[in-house]
Amino acid sequence: MQFNQKGLPAALIGAVLALAAAIAPAAAFDTTDIAFIQTLDVATSIPVGHAEFCKSHGKECQPNAVLVPAVNLDEASWSQLLTVNANVNQTVVPVSDEDLYQAAEFWTYPNGYGDCEDIALEKRRDLIAAGWPASTLLMAVVRERNGDGHAVLMVRTDRGDLVLDNQDGAVRVWNETPYHYIKRQSQADAGKWVDMIDDRPIIVAAAN
Repeated sequence: MQFNQKGLPAALIGAVLALAAAIAPAAAFDTTDIAFIQTLDVATSIPVGHAEFCKSHGKECQPNAVLVPAVNLDEASWSQLLTVNANVNQTVVPVSDEDLYQAAEFWTYPNGYGDCEDIALEKRRDLIAAGWPASTLLMAVVRERNGDGHAVLMVRTDRGDLVLDNQDGAVRVWNETPYHYIKRQSQADAGKWVDMIDDRPIIVAAAN
């Protein structure tokens, strides 16, 4: 899971300027829009790694006392989102759980090194520390085109569900990423997960 840092500052500046030019007075957002991924109402199974993480980080896996449906995405919040995403991607070296902990799956905060879920957890922690509502910062499990599992952070904003990914320096709307979306944390309860509905055709990468 390599992160390409080349051209990152220009990408950040360009993204901020593009959003600033496009911003108009926000209307009430419509969660049935394609920019928002749909979920099933009932709870689903919790990823094993997150269930273990919750045993040692119980306060981070509780019902959200305040349920904020979405963050208002303005120029300042967009810039902060890009900065946190870039900083964590740059400072955490991607290393598999097998190499770090001799385990197939182990979710924790990175100590300079970490797997995709560790990197996503760090972004979530940093954004919460910056004042973002926990109910809008959702760990998500996806499948790559080659069939491998992957974890990202989904951020629910009034402009759609944005994806913070360690494999791509850009912050994109979920349906503009190459993944098949499986499940994510519940907005109401950080210790519960819900299935995501991703009916898009699955494109499998051809073997070289």
